[in-house]
Amino acid sequence: MSKTLSATLIPGDGIGPEIVDATLAALDALGVSFDWDVQQAGLAGIKAAGDPLPEAALASIRRTRLALKGPLETPSGGGYRSSNVRLREAFKLYANVRPTRTLIPGGRYENVDLLIFRENLEGLYTGYEHYIPIDGDPEAVAIATGVNTRQGSHRLLEYAFEHAIALGRKKIAVVHKANIMKALTGIFLDEARKLYKARYAGKIELQEVIVDACAMKLVLNPWQFDTLVTTNLFGDILSDLAAGLVGGLGMAPGANIGTDAAIFEAVHGSAPDIAGKGIANPVALMLAAAMMLDHVQLTTEAARLRKAINDTFNVDQVRTGDLGGKADTKTFTKALVARIKNSV
Repeated sequence: MSKTLSATLIPGDGIGPEIVDATLAALDALGVSFDWDVQQAGLAGIKAAGDPLPEAALASIRRTRLALKGPLETPSGGGYRSSNVRLREAFKLYANVRPTRTLIPGGRYENVDLLIFRENLEGLYTGYEHYIPIDGDPEAVAIATGVNTRQGSHRLLEYAFEHAIALGRKKIAVVHKANIMKALTGIFLDEARKLYKARYAGKIELQEVIVDACAMKLVLNPWQFDTLVTTNLFGDILSDLAAGLVGGLGMAPGANIGTDAAIFEAVHGSAPDIAGKGIANPVALMLAAAMMLDHVQLTTEAARLRKAINDTFNVDQVRTGDLGGKADTKTFTKALVARIKNSV
């Protein structure tokens, strides 16, 4: 292809630069031409500009409206606020899309094919937190406020219904905790029921499931589900659980979709313990790149990339250590690139 696409590239922290390099090699092999604007964020952003989300990175995404991002380090407890959450807020990336598919047969679960839609801007992730001092202890009581809106729920649910139906999905499960959190997640469930009745009944089957039961059912029998749609925190937890069904977070891509921008990423963290060792599994980011190709209507190239990953795993038997293989990042990438080039 000859068209060059402008996009922001954030290599990220830890293993980020390594898996980004591997993914760029795969995209180059596909013949997809990107004009990458490389920006820093996370710990790399602090080192480069004193900010985990520098203005230059934000300005770049405002211009390109498309980004591919490696994992960004976020400290637990104290420290700076998550750059991932700030990016979602800055660009109103309301839909988090996380597909989970079995790519390597012979594991504990076969033929898993789940699609999870997670609301990306509301709930407890709004970060409305504070302490109440008591008896000289400034942090005696910690309070977090969750906020779900009918408008935000409607927007994500509409996106999930429309895309699930367009993809030929047969049923969609609304995951909630409305039996206990009657207002916070009840509003999400109520909006799902109303929207389904008004526009989608007869087009797709609707399920309702309480989140803790959903977690259990996913482990016992993931095949009873097809598509899940849920609130922010529940979606974060369930999508990681689903990744565990198919080999771990190294197989888990994610897309963050908004009205004016889209950011694609590996779901896993920066893995500082293996950074620089050359052993990271780049597949999650490669699958995120395939989602990005679909997003920009390069569906043929996306399909070629997914097939090359499948064939590298299952025909060539080249796998990284986390998947029971012996290949390092470069060895896997070399095999994958050869597969792509042979698929022309």
